[in-house]
Amino acid sequence: MPLSREDVAGIADYARIALSDTELDEMTAYMNDAIALLDPILAYDLDGVEPTFHPTGDLVNVVREDTVVAGLSLEEALANAASIRGRSFRVPAILADGGSA
Repeated sequence: MPLSREDVAGIADYARIALSDTELDEMTAYMNDAIALLDPILAYDLDGVEPTFHPTGDLVNVVREDTVVAGLSLEEALANAASIRGRSFRVPAILADGGSA
């Protein structure tokens, strides 16, 4: 069942997106095209297929117990750093005009 213009207007309103009349028409066509891409899925015979509530289902060998281990000390973590500043790695700035952060 295709989405109506009013359906798309309601979705846009819920998402707080202002659409002009032209944009609303374009978005309605776009969303209906996207929904039409899902049509092949409707061809599958899913009678009797139980929904999956957990991605591992009945598998029992995919979960392990976590073992807590000590992390690196600050000195060990910074030992091989090319440059440090105080208690931090010093790296080139990527959002400024240059220099190091």
